[in-house]
Amino acid sequence: MRNRYVIAALAGGLLLAGCGASRSSSPAVPSLSQAAGQGSQVAGQGASGSPGAAQAESSQGSWAGRGAELHAAAQCIRQHGIPAYTDPVLTASGQVYTDSRSFDNAPRSVWNAVQQACAALAARAGLSPDAEPPAPPQLVQAGVRSAECMRAHGLPNVQDPTAQSDYTPGHGFGYTSNEVPSGGKANPVFQAAAHACRSLLDAEIRASTLTSLGNDG
Repeated sequence: MRNRYVIAALAGGLLLAGCGASRSSSPAVPSLSQAAGQGSQVAGQGASGSPGAAQAESSQGSWAGRGAELHAAAQCIRQHGIPAYTDPVLTASGQVYTDSRSFDNAPRSVWNAVQQACAALAARAGLSPDAEPPAPPQLVQAGVRSAECMRAHGLPNVQDPTAQSDYTPGHGFGYTSNEVPSGGKANPVFQAAAHACRSLLDAEIRASTLTSLGNDG
């Protein structure tokens, strides 16, 4: 997956960017999913988006049943120190999109508490907060349109995203250091391109919301 810097909206004439660190750099979220994975092996279940997740859904009896278990896991995460965490979205095909950004700024003590309290519930639900499914077509198409615009406005190194590109729900795709000019997001060329492409960048962000992902997954 590409380690990309997340695009956010323009405000006050300056581009505001999300957290630059990849969510894979946060050790606690993988540790939660690893614990969930271990429990899943015992229960015959797997992480979201995997064949094991489909088996888990089947064993739980119904799509609604798995939705209830995802809600229970999310409620546990909220109660143990990440109150802004949004319920994951379960699509009709069994894909699970999750609010991974809420984990980014949590201190280690919170990560540990969430892991200890919620790993079993996450395993039962087939929830892996660090593993989003591949980007669905609607999001990829929106990302390609914004990338084309950015290239046309002075950023020739920006690459079209694919289903395998890294993204963050609610924040869209971002940019690798190779795609951003010297000086990063503060570079006047980057700022001008982002301003010119604002409507397309906003459309990409909208296509990455949990609601949109749930309808397109």
